[in-house]
Amino acid sequence: MASDPNQTEERHGWKWLLATPALIVLVLAASGPLMIVVLYSFLSPGNMGGVAWEFSTDAWFRVFMRRDIFDPENVTVNQAHLAVLWRSVWLSAQTTVICAVLGFPTAWFIATRPPGQRTVWLFLITIPFWTNLLIRTFAIQEMLRNNGTINTALMWMGVINEPIPMMFTDFAVLLGMAYVFMPLMVLPLYAAMDKMDFRLVEAGYDLYASRIAVLRHVILPLVKPGFIAGSILVFIPSIGAYVTPRVLGGGQKMMLGNLIALQFGQGRNWPLGAALAMVLLIITVTALVLYLRAVNRQEDKRDG
Repeated sequence: MASDPNQTEERHGWKWLLATPALIVLVLAASGPLMIVVLYSFLSPGNMGGVAWEFSTDAWFRVFMRRDIFDPENVTVNQAHLAVLWRSVWLSAQTTVICAVLGFPTAWFIATRPPGQRTVWLFLITIPFWTNLLIRTFAIQEMLRNNGTINTALMWMGVINEPIPMMFTDFAVLLGMAYVFMPLMVLPLYAAMDKMDFRLVEAGYDLYASRIAVLRHVILPLVKPGFIAGSILVFIPSIGAYVTPRVLGGGQKMMLGNLIALQFGQGRNWPLGAALAMVLLIITVTALVLYLRAVNRQEDKRDG
């Protein structure tokens, strides 16, 4: 028996009515603060912090350019900001690649364990989330400092004669972020592998395919959704990371999150901090869109 169109429209109306409170909270909690940041980026800085309600595009200008203090007409490229932007994107991309390379075999190991053991291994993977991020970062610092675990072990084995300076370098920041965000790559990959039909892998071996061929043509295409989800979950928080670059990079290896906090704090230039925050958002959304388009293009070519 055909359903009444009026009853169907009425049910859809009730669904929207029931979802209204959640939609209002979502708009106020997500879009509201974002609109405030956009507004602040087009205002003038206050005398002692905050903003002056005067329209200005100087904050966006100062993101990429700078004026000489003694000669305002002398405009040059803001090399410091560009260096921070490049370091943020480059280290975040490297972190994503490292997490993917190390996270894949980790997830594969867990997915191929007996069902009774997988829960234990997943529990071990999620244990770091039980500890505060700052504490975990300090633990990495204890390993990397001159008299830390790594240098002490290398000197004890006679590999080096003096400590290797690792703190306050890009290497320290990269290692810290890879350690912090690794579970965010492992869990989506495991979820994709857990749903995978391993009989397809066995079929590949039965057809005399090599391990590399099975990996490229069977396993990787099946777990691609896990790679996509994991890459997004790692890249987005790493490009805006604050604690790890602050502790392991000090003031020498600043990333975009540290630069934004500096403008809202010691710099007392809220419009510039808001403009930098919007630049961070633009970079994140652009990278996400380009990545998803590249993936969809590859899938279209394969299906065609």
